[in-house]
Amino acid sequence: MATARFDFEAIGTAWRIDVFDEIGPDEKEPLLRAIMARIDGFDRAYSRFRDDSIVASISKAPGVYRLPDDAKPMLELYHEAYELTGGRVTPLIGDLMSDAGYDAAYSLKQQRPLRQPPRWEDAIEYSHPDLTMKLPALLDFGAAGKGYLVDIVGEVLRAGGIRSFGINAGGDILYRGEKPIVIGLEDPDDPQKVIGIYPLSGGSICGSAGNRRVWPGFTHIIDPLELRSPTAIRAVWTVADTALLADMLATCLFFVKPEVLAARYSFEHLIVYDDRSYERSGGFKGKL
Repeated sequence: MATARFDFEAIGTAWRIDVFDEIGPDEKEPLLRAIMARIDGFDRAYSRFRDDSIVASISKAPGVYRLPDDAKPMLELYHEAYELTGGRVTPLIGDLMSDAGYDAAYSLKQQRPLRQPPRWEDAIEYSHPDLTMKLPALLDFGAAGKGYLVDIVGEVLRAGGIRSFGINAGGDILYRGEKPIVIGLEDPDDPQKVIGIYPLSGGSICGSAGNRRVWPGFTHIIDPLELRSPTAIRAVWTVADTALLADMLATCLFFVKPEVLAARYSFEHLIVYDDRSYERSGGFKGKL
C-alpha cells in the first residue's frame, strides 16, 4: 500500500506517483514542490508548445545553443534511434507535427502542406553541452521526452530519500520496489478494458498507441519520410530498465522490426497489429 500518492496534470498528461516508503506528513509538500519544479524546468527547456522554451528559441534562428546537462542522454539516444530507423525517428519532426495539426493550439487539423524534415547531418551538430543548429528547426522530443522526464522525477524521489515508488505519466511507468506490481495493458480499441497484464518487478514499461491523439489522417506518430501515420500497428509496449529507453523503443517499433533494436538494446516487447494479431518477445513476462 502506498504511504503517499500525488495526482496532477503536467506536460499535457495525467501523472500518478505512489510512494511506498514511510514518509512523514511534513515531507509530502516539499517533495511535491521539488517534483513540480523539476518538471517545469524540463518543460521550459524542451517543450515545443511554449514560447519561452529553449526549443522555441532554436526554431527561430541557426546558431549555437547551450543545452542543460540532462540533454546528453536524450540527444545521444535520439541520434542512435535516427540511425537505426533510417531517419524515421527524429527530433527534427516538430514543424511537420505542427503543420499536420499537432500544434501548440492542439488544433488537430492540418494547417499546411507537409514537407519532410531536414536530415540530421544537414541541421544538427551536438557536442555536449552545445547544440549547433545549421538551420532553424522546431525540435520535438515526443518520442522519448516523457519517458525521460519520468526517469528524472524518479531521481528527484531518490534524492528525497524515497527508494520504493511507482510513477505513471500517461502510460509511461517506472517502478522501483521489493515486490512486483501488476500493470494492465490497455485495449487500444477500448480504454476501459485491458487485453493483458504485466508483472513489473522493476524498471519501466511504456506503451504507445494511436488511439489517444488521433485526428483525420493522422495520429501523434507520423512517418517523416512518408508524411503519414503508420496504420499497420495498433499498440506497442516495451519493457526496459529506464523509461527513456522504453519510451523511445516503443516509438521505434512502429517503423522497424524488433530484431533491429534487439541487436543494440536489452528489452521486452509486445506489438498488437491492426488485425489484432500480436507479436511478443520470447522473454515477455506478460499474460494476454
